[in-house]
Amino acid sequence: MHTWNWQTHEGRSYLTCSLLDAWSHGFFTREFWPSPPAELAPVLQADTQTFRVKQVHGNQVLSSSEVQTYWDQLSPSTEEQPPSEFPPADGLMSQEKNQAVWVCTADCTPVLIADTQLGHVAAVHAGWRGTAAKIVPVALARLQSQGSQLQNIRVAMGPAIAGDIYQVTTDVAAQVGSTVTDPDLSEQPAEAITEHLLEVENSPLIADVEPGRVRLDVRRVNAMQLEQMGILPEQVAISPHCTYQDPDKFFSYRREQRKQVQWSGIVSC
Repeated sequence: MHTWNWQTHEGRSYLTCSLLDAWSHGFFTREFWPSPPAELAPVLQADTQTFRVKQVHGNQVLSSSEVQTYWDQLSPSTEEQPPSEFPPADGLMSQEKNQAVWVCTADCTPVLIADTQLGHVAAVHAGWRGTAAKIVPVALARLQSQGSQLQNIRVAMGPAIAGDIYQVTTDVAAQVGSTVTDPDLSEQPAEAITEHLLEVENSPLIADVEPGRVRLDVRRVNAMQLEQMGILPEQVAISPHCTYQDPDKFFSYRREQRKQVQWSGIVSC
């Protein structure tokens, strides 16, 4: 059983997962706001290259070299990274040692991925839109393209809004849920897809009393997508923490309607 453990840095808390103990990593809390990844990376490991993107709720996953190329094109005459210009994407993967990749969230799921043999890592921002576009499988496919084997993959999904809290329309639930149903069913109306999903074992949906609404467990859908790829349950850990229900530790966009985030990062080895 994988454990989630609180760590402290200068009196502030962040989470780690035993599944990723071999890598420096952390799911940071609101206590570190507004520090950017460049300031957070030394908390995990000194002297790392730090990479982040401009998140757009899509499914594009960039490599560290693609981010570097983007920066070089913006300012070819300087070795310094542009302080406020980042390429649009929602996932990052390392290609060398000591590369820290980061994503930010405030209800969406931060997903940290690592390869036990090659040491490569990835960080993914998986909201409902990214999950509907299968961003985590996209990230795994990119890791596979540079040599990763699925049996060596480890995946930790950090604090996010819990399924029993996250009320969505049946249309949204169907867009997300259709990624883990029979392809023939995906052509059915949203209500038919949600009704089917409500009946499956360990369903990612919970019925809601309000018409046209259900509760959606985005992390469960991501886990189901991984299972369908051949990832075993013991290769995946899901945080028990809910951003919406713990205002002391986490920002929640649904709770506060503010553009404040917590960062999650992992360093390749």
